[in-house]
Amino acid sequence: MIHAMEGGLWLHRHVWKGRPMAHLVSVNRTLLLEYGRAVGIPAERLQFKPLKDPRTGVRRDAWHWDLVGAWLPPRRPLPAPPER
Repeated sequence: MIHAMEGGLWLHRHVWKGRPMAHLVSVNRTLLLEYGRAVGIPAERLQFKPLKDPRTGVRRDAWHWDLVGAWLPPRRPLPAPPER
């Protein structure tokens, strides 16, 4: 979340009504719109929702995409632990 508050993109995965989904969140609306254009998400689907910055407790303007189904990026496998 801190990354999103600093203007980066934060992918927050969760399950909603039994379906995997994610929010792609940022205070940088322009960056989110660039991502949407790159993957074909209509700009009108971008949602505004102020978020509380966990460092300060101050609410900040933020936006997010709801990513479900084909819009949900695949998970990358975790790297194998080092051999001992």
